[in-house]
Amino acid sequence: MTTLIWFRLDLRLHDHELVEQALALGQGLIPVYCFDPRQFGHTGFGFASTGSHRARFLWQSVADLRRSLRSLGSDLVVRQGHPETIIPDLVSHLGVTRVMWHCQPSPADQAIEVALSQGLAALGVPTLTAWADTLYHRDQLPFRLTELPELFTPFRQAVERHSSILPPRPSPGRLPPLPPVTPGDLPSLADLGLSPPAADRRAVLTFEGGEQAALARLQDYIWRTDSLRTYKLTRNRMVGANYSSKFSPWLALGCLSPRQVYASISQYETERVSNESTYWLVFELLWRDYFHFMLAKHGDRLFSVSGLRCLDIAWSQHWPDFEAWRSGLTGFPLIDANMRELAATGFMSNRGRQNVASFLTKNLGLDWRLGAQWFESLLIDYDASSNYGNWNYAAGIGNDGRGFRYFNLLKQAQDYDATGNYVKLWLPELRSLPASQVHQPWRLSAAQQRDFGVNLGVDYPLPMVDLEASASKNKAIYTLAEGSSKNSEPRPLRSQP
Repeated sequence: MTTLIWFRLDLRLHDHELVEQALALGQGLIPVYCFDPRQFGHTGFGFASTGSHRARFLWQSVADLRRSLRSLGSDLVVRQGHPETIIPDLVSHLGVTRVMWHCQPSPADQAIEVALSQGLAALGVPTLTAWADTLYHRDQLPFRLTELPELFTPFRQAVERHSSILPPRPSPGRLPPLPPVTPGDLPSLADLGLSPPAADRRAVLTFEGGEQAALARLQDYIWRTDSLRTYKLTRNRMVGANYSSKFSPWLALGCLSPRQVYASISQYETERVSNESTYWLVFELLWRDYFHFMLAKHGDRLFSVSGLRCLDIAWSQHWPDFEAWRSGLTGFPLIDANMRELAATGFMSNRGRQNVASFLTKNLGLDWRLGAQWFESLLIDYDASSNYGNWNYAAGIGNDGRGFRYFNLLKQAQDYDATGNYVKLWLPELRSLPASQVHQPWRLSAAQQRDFGVNLGVDYPLPMVDLEASASKNKAIYTLAEGSSKNSEPRPLRSQP
């Protein structure tokens, strides 16, 4: 009797329900990971679905899982191709009697699961699936997914009042050896059509993929540096390793279990301090849960141009404007610094993401999916539900009811980068400017430009839009769409471009 476990976004051994179940059955175990070529294709707008930063982090995570399995007497079978083809082939050749995997909420992933289930059914091989991505297990919710509240606060209040968080499962101590099978080599980034990204010393953290790095970061942030104590006060900063937890890349690939994070927070609250900051990190995990369950409930609506609110907004797809935005050449230092950090490192702070998304949709009036798909390509912590859920929110087409939520860019710069340290880190052409002028260099006179050695329009671009006028223009477009939606039937869903 042999069980095959298909690893997907659960690249860990701690708190892994299916590994525990397989071992409880007393069967042989074959762990499998497939590098699916669809992961390395292109988005609807032509961006690499998985850019080099994301791909390297994924490769490191798979390599780390293999090392962990080998240390316990097993190994990871690695293949390139479609799982719905590869896994039935392995099942046939190895005499597998059961296949397990953790299910995913996105329609694309579910389509693969259906195809795999059909192929295995034709072989007479049973399957077992489980849910693993969230702090609150799907089966522990106080409502069905179809009845999931459309707003975050009622969701949070309901689960906090009526649900419980399961304790994390321990890691296995030993695993059965693989049957006779060639484990296979991990493909290089070149094999996946990518080049290794260059390291950048300005990065907030050296992100290393894998469960071991994830657990080390958990220990470092919470216990060694005691940073959890002040999380709520520092989380909106943009410079440094410990202004926020930075757990999101490992959570996105399942290298770190959200229940393991919660258990560590609870232990910290018992042994050190319980305060607003410790709760706030749990609060952020709840937002992550909410987006995962929203994707499970609404499916492709999350990716539709009209979003969860079905708002038919006349978005622009003016590529020169988009190129300026993604290249960090808008003429607005806070936007440009964040976009350059993203391109160089695959990471951006939460505060930065909110500002660049607001600028793209509320000042440039560009199709929000351009931004969402660019983030999908670059972010090492990309997951479909959080990325597209947050972009729905930023574009005003989510179900949060906040409407045209516009970030005052200059106020944001003053509030979160008053010294200009962040901007100067990523925009070296502005390093000579004083803090009072670095966020509005267009106000420099010709004489001041000479004094500071800055030639605006040459060394650094002039602003591409007027902030107030552009926001007013796009608010009118948004308001028109809102008015039209109240007098029309819901439109059919549109696919991604």
